[in-house]
Amino acid sequence: MTQHDSPSLPAHRPGASRQAPEAPDDPSPSRTTRPWMPALLYTLGFLTVYLLAICTPWGQRAENALFGLGMQGGEEAWFYPLSGAAYGSTPVPPLELSAKPTLMVGLAVIVVLTLVRRCWWPGCAALGIVLLTTGGKEVLKSTLPRPDLVGAPENLLDQGFPSGHTAIPAALTLAAVLVVSPRIRPYVATAGVLWLACIAAYSATNGGHRPSEVLGATLLACACYGLATWPLPSAAVPGATRSPRALPVITLTLALAIALVSGARNDTLTRSLVSGATGFICAALVWYAAVGRPAHTARRTRPALG
Repeated sequence: MTQHDSPSLPAHRPGASRQAPEAPDDPSPSRTTRPWMPALLYTLGFLTVYLLAICTPWGQRAENALFGLGMQGGEEAWFYPLSGAAYGSTPVPPLELSAKPTLMVGLAVIVVLTLVRRCWWPGCAALGIVLLTTGGKEVLKSTLPRPDLVGAPENLLDQGFPSGHTAIPAALTLAAVLVVSPRIRPYVATAGVLWLACIAAYSATNGGHRPSEVLGATLLACACYGLATWPLPSAAVPGATRSPRALPVITLTLALAIALVSGARNDTLTRSLVSGATGFICAALVWYAAVGRPAHTARRTRPALG
């Protein structure tokens, strides 16, 4: 009986070993869909920033106090000559009157890339990110109340939550990583994050927006990104391509430097540092949403292939 059974064992084991690697090829929800948790967390972050900064007396006092540091307006900001607010200067997109043209050009580029690369579902998701972010910003800015809980001056009662100038680079960056080639996705994300760091920091320091309004716009864009990419297959999102190991450190270091320079003012160090930190946080949020989180998801599923 032993002699008869022994030849059958080797014939069975190779078959089992050949079938083992094929098992992970079966689709499963964890590998083919995006988790819904990030969109929920970004939405909760958006609501938290709004409630704490705008709907509490101490939140209003803290942000209003920033306007009392230094002179009113953005003339003392280092970035002011490049903002388009100075007479005869050309604005850095999407500041001043370049906001709508920047948005239109960005949407056109997304459409062209979608048609050329024939990435229909990622292209639709990318358009959805931009339209949901910019459209949601308009709706929220007109509907969310800003109660005056501290008797603030009238010029500090204007509703600017969330910031439109910050929403545009955040949404376009998150949309672009979905429609470009996987090989250049990390580098496109880097360029977009550095652009966002500049615009977010300056928007917070020039007197047009509070830090909460800038953070709110970024969290709104990240929430729309999580919502739009949730049903996409894993091969269609940036997690399918791993970025170079040193790129996150290089990107965030450059983002910090750009945010500090863009948020710097001649008349107050505190406001400069707060604005720079705000721009850097916005850049880190978008980088984590576009590159960091999908990479972690891919690493979690990779052991199943072995």
